[in-house]
Amino acid sequence: MDIYEAIEKRYSVRDYAPKDVDDDKLRRVLDAGRTAPSARNLQQWKFVVVRDAGLRKELAHLSDQPWMASAPVIVAVVSTKPHRIMHCNVPAAPVDCAIAITHMTLAATAEGLGTCWIGHFNQHPCKQLLGVPEQMQIIEMLTVGHAAGDAKVDKPRKEFDEVVCVDRFA
Repeated sequence: MDIYEAIEKRYSVRDYAPKDVDDDKLRRVLDAGRTAPSARNLQQWKFVVVRDAGLRKELAHLSDQPWMASAPVIVAVVSTKPHRIMHCNVPAAPVDCAIAITHMTLAATAEGLGTCWIGHFNQHPCKQLLGVPEQMQIIEMLTVGHAAGDAKVDKPRKEFDEVVCVDRFA
């Protein structure tokens, strides 16, 4: 599958089949995140791979999203330096981690796996549960697994001309 096909086929999966994710596939997905670009190539992230059913269930509870527990893998994407600000006055952690998650999401799609970004969770208890040091921050979580059903169409996207401007903001 080429990159454009992966972009087209990717959708947010919220219902997973009770099937494990092959170790080789998961490693390729995680490696896609590992090799993603980051500000100044600092790679200030860690990926906490959660396969334990009890931990996944607790993360789902702390996120108030019970469906998450059905995913055989949850990846907590942790910024090791969450307070660093780039020269453009934008926090680096959310940008860098989002790039890594996007790479993982597209790699998972190419591997025949489904994913869903999770930004709705209770930070402090999730950090405690996963042993994330206090000075670090979980930026997002990503569920990974085999979709339980057929691909669902994501929400419609704005038209090209609604989001693309040339030379000046319009």
